[in-house]
Amino acid sequence: MENISIANTTPVYTLSIASTLSGIPVHSIRQYIDKGLIIPFTKETGRHLFSQIDILRLQYVHKLLVEGGLNIAGIRALFALIPCWAIRSCSVKDRGKCEAFRSDTYPCWEASEKGPECKNNDCRDCDVYRIVEDYPNIKSFLKTLIP
Repeated sequence: MENISIANTTPVYTLSIASTLSGIPVHSIRQYIDKGLIIPFTKETGRHLFSQIDILRLQYVHKLLVEGGLNIAGIRALFALIPCWAIRSCSVKDRGKCEAFRSDTYPCWEASEKGPECKNNDCRDCDVYRIVEDYPNIKSFLKTLIP
């Protein structure tokens, strides 16, 4: 039998499997989705599928809630502080057009007005959303921005 390689961003896990893999109850995952902390792939039927990145993100959100003592609003604010404009290399001009640059209350993937760098891109594939893939926490990523 051949080994099949699946990209970390490929949505393959159902909600119940994502719950098992992450160790997080289904109702909590649904709440994280409703509050914009995670963006699962949504099929035409309305069912959610999750990728390996989503599982890592679920675990990070849960860690912030349980060990970090943050609430959902605190986690949203933390995600809002990720400098997406630096990650995506947006120009100063484009930043002014982007709600994610101006807002400090919700993450960039929830911005209604996006700059040209992000306007037609799938946020699930963005380096900002996928930050948990390469960094164990947001602070470790922010340290990379300091020369």
